[in-house]
Amino acid sequence: MANSNFKQLKNLVLVAGHAVYIGNDFIEPAEDRNWFLQSFQRGEPPYYIEHIRAGIDDAARDPSSLLVFSGGQTRYEAGPRSEAQSYWNLADYFQWWSEPDVKSRSTTEEFARDSFENLLFAICRFRECTDHYPEKIQVVSWAFKERRFDLHREALRISSDQFQFHGVNQPADIDGAEKGEAKAIAAFKNDPYGTGIDLGGKRIGRNPFYRTNPYPLSCNDIKGLLEHTTLYDGKLPWC
Repeated sequence: MANSNFKQLKNLVLVAGHAVYIGNDFIEPAEDRNWFLQSFQRGEPPYYIEHIRAGIDDAARDPSSLLVFSGGQTRYEAGPRSEAQSYWNLADYFQWWSEPDVKSRSTTEEFARDSFENLLFAICRFRECTDHYPEKIQVVSWAFKERRFDLHREALRISSDQFQFHGVNQPADIDGAEKGEAKAIAAFKNDPYGTGIDLGGKRIGRNPFYRTNPYPLSCNDIKGLLEHTTLYDGKLPWC
């Protein structure tokens, strides 16, 4: 049953998570030591905070939107703390950048393990909260990931006029990021749902606490899509 505070919301603003916050306080939230980071992520936390603020700003401009921070408990060393809850806590620490209304229409999605699941699972989380699917979707992430999210949009048969991408910034090592992104794009072109040996194996590695998402139950009208390993050609509610 949908939350009555959310039922009237029409659009989704998605902020895709990238790391888990492990600090015991928020005195220096942009410092690397307060995050669990991969080696290539060093120096990136200030950019993540910019993503959080951008998502809040985008949601503030659209009073009919639900803001969803998406990202699971992806790192064993960080403990059973999710990327999504990390981002929500930081938004709360910064007092939602003087946009308290956004806090009242925000939530977390705590099972996604990659960008495809960020998008699909955020749509499911919107459905759980509102009892319907979003009319429009805006994704907030790194600017260099625009093409990847467009591939996900196409794989999920979301029309281009329903979708907007907000590339907030670029990491300092943009050359290295783009090389890695080229590999990710090639992998998703061959495996659009990310269920094969390569991408699926990465998902297994990003689920160290063996979480199981609830969406085939809560969104049983798209259960076929959620459980498909190749392109699903059945009816989808947003098509």
